[in-house]
Amino acid sequence: MVYPRAFSGKPTRHTLRRMVGAYARPVENHSVPHSTPRTAAFFDLDKTVIAKSSTLTFSKSFYQGGLINRRAVLRTAYAQFVFLAGGADHDQMERMREYLSSLCRGWDVAQVREIVAETLHDLIDPIIYDEAASLIEEHHAAGRDVVIVSTSGAEVVEPIGELLGADRVVATRMVVGEDGRFTGEVEYYAYGPTKEEAVRELAASEGYDLERCYAYSDSATDVPMLSAVGHPFAVNPDRALRREAVARGWPVLSFNRPVPLKQRLPTLSMPSRPALAVMAAVGAAMATATLVWYASRRKTPKPRLGLIGRSGRVARNARV
Repeated sequence: MVYPRAFSGKPTRHTLRRMVGAYARPVENHSVPHSTPRTAAFFDLDKTVIAKSSTLTFSKSFYQGGLINRRAVLRTAYAQFVFLAGGADHDQMERMREYLSSLCRGWDVAQVREIVAETLHDLIDPIIYDEAASLIEEHHAAGRDVVIVSTSGAEVVEPIGELLGADRVVATRMVVGEDGRFTGEVEYYAYGPTKEEAVRELAASEGYDLERCYAYSDSATDVPMLSAVGHPFAVNPDRALRREAVARGWPVLSFNRPVPLKQRLPTLSMPSRPALAVMAAVGAAMATATLVWYASRRKTPKPRLGLIGRSGRVARNARV
């Protein structure tokens, strides 16, 4: 389901366009005038937005669901340790990909999605970096789309993207057979240069001005994606990316505060921007109605009963 076999050769434009059409949700950017070029912020997921590997985090849940055995749990736990200890290099990523690709062969896709949905908040919510969540909020407030670009499988990444309030998701997609199970083959592999091509394809289809866009990643394998935008950032970078960032003058960010979303202000769970626009219009209408009501009250003579006068004083104190 994650890190499947890489394409032999460069992916075709037809493949990329098919992938672009399969993102999590459509983009609606109402905060930016139509005459202004649209912009986006592209986020890698693992160790950039969340503190662990998104797929390996679900290994215990997959074990409890009968998808893997205890030996596989221990092996994925070791892979998680290697990943967290300093980031896996290309060869380690390839070995991990091959192992996980063979491991998920035969898994029922509906069951995988059900397990992810049931355990998403318990497993992912506590490991979201507070700094990343704040950046997502700031980019949305500035009118930018937020796009998660991850090598992990779509069955895991798309629910996480929805949890984060992302507008789009680019993720690895495995081939699903007619029986609804993974075949172990890959339809689209979101890794290395392929991420850059997906970003450029999205920019062409959605009208993003890449020179005004942002990108964030922890891995040197994402240098092509970072190079595609005008504002690249290295987040918790591995050694190779840190060297590259220093050489290119890219800012280096350190995220180290995983905070459950429920402990943050509920801004990540706010309604979509179209819904906020409707709410703002309703609020303005209510404010206008309140002013009209208040003006009409000022024109109405006040009763001279002492009780009413005392009540009026209490009301004024309550408003303060």
